[in-house]
Order: sequence, then structure tokens, then C-alpha cells
Amino acid sequence: MAGGGSDEVKLLGMWASPFVLRVKLALSLKGVGYEYVEEDLKSKSELLLKSNPVLQKVPVLIHDGKPICESSVILQYIDEAFAGVGSSLLPEEPHGRAVARFWAAYIDGTLVKASSEASMAKTEEEKAEGKKQVAAAVETLEGALRDCSNGKPFFGGDTAGYVDVMLGGLLAWVHAADKMKGVKTFDPTTTPLLAAWADNFGSLDAVEAVMPDVSKLVEFAMAMHARAAAAAAGATN
Repeated sequence: MAGGGSDEVKLLGMWASPFVLRVKLALSLKGVGYEYVEEDLKSKSELLLKSNPVLQKVPVLIHDGKPICESSVILQYIDEAFAGVGSSLLPEEPHGRAVARFWAAYIDGTLVKASSEASMAKTEEEKAEGKKQVAAAVETLEGALRDCSNGKPFFGGDTAGYVDVMLGGLLAWVHAADKMKGVKTFDPTTTPLLAAWADNFGSLDAVEAVMPDVSKLVEFAMAMHARAAAAAAGATN
């Protein structure tokens, strides 16, 4: 990948992780070169365990030998550490930065949490409630995009910014889930702005360069579901 500092920047990740994808997207959009290290989360490397001893999970960005953890924190670090490279992810003025951080927190605290409940809850009632919360969160983000973009393609305006990357990291999994369930999360009839945003964001060269293959994610998800079903069946025998 083109960009500066390729010998000094390393990303520890796992290909299917939406949180790792966020970091890849930020680095790609900024044009920062880096070394990518794929982690086996069943047998974590010594580097990962040393770099993130508290959580022991990816992503971890290592810059000049110093680790940074948690995707939202890493994105802000990238924007500050490579301020002279590419476009800024966060607005320059304080209020705009605060608004972007608010919606980024909403994505993780509401949308991601509800999506997890919709797919992983133990009861059908809990899953149904999770789906309702996902729909409500998507509707809220439709309004947020309208207010933040001022008629421009992205949450960041003319260019993809912090909120775009936070939501964009989930985009491949949104497409995979839609494909498996035969639905459209960002439906042009109900959320036309988000539907257009998804197309615009996904068509950026820097985004296309790092997006995982949706078919591979579907295969990955189906394999995970099969293993979980087998484990559940074994537990009841």
C-alpha cells in the first residue's frame, strides 16, 4: 500500500473482523502504508498478547513499537499521528468533532449491540427484540446522515470521515447478513440516504482495496453457525 511510515506501522488483525476492517479503511483512506499480520484467535501470537495484555483481542495498531487498542481509539490516533497524510477523518472544529464522536459511539453502543442480540440471543423473543432495535438504530442513523452530510455523500461531507469509517467497517457484514436472510438493511425505499451512502462508500477505490469478499463472509458465518449448532446439540445429548 502506498503512503509513508510502512516500516513503522503494523496492524494485528483477523480478516473477518469488522473492527479490524475499520482500521484498514482508515489507513487506506489516509494513504498510510503498513504491515498487516493476520492473527489466529484460537492460538494468539506472543506479539498480540504482549501488545494487548488486558483484552487480548484485535485490532491492535503498533506504531513506532507502541501499541494502540480498540478500533475507535485507533482511528482517532491515526488521524492525529498522520495529520499531514491524506484527508482528516475528524472535522477541525470542536463541535463537529464532538458530533462525529457522538455518532460513532451510537454506532457501537446501539447498532452493534442490537445486531449482536439479533443474531446471537438465546431466545427467539430476544432475537426479535434485537431486530427491532436494529431497525430503530438504522432509522436514527438515516436522520443523522441527513443532518451531518448537508446533502453531501458522506457523514463527513464531501469525503468519508470518522463516522463513515465506523459504520463502513460493518458494511461487509451488513451485506453478508442481507444475503443470508434475503433482506436489505439499508433499503432504498425506507432509508434512501443510507442506501446511497453504502453505494458511494463502497465504490471508493480506497474502500474497495480492503473490503473482504461478501461470499467468504457468508461461508464463514455459516460455518460458525454450524459449529454452534453442533455444540448445542452435543450439550443436550
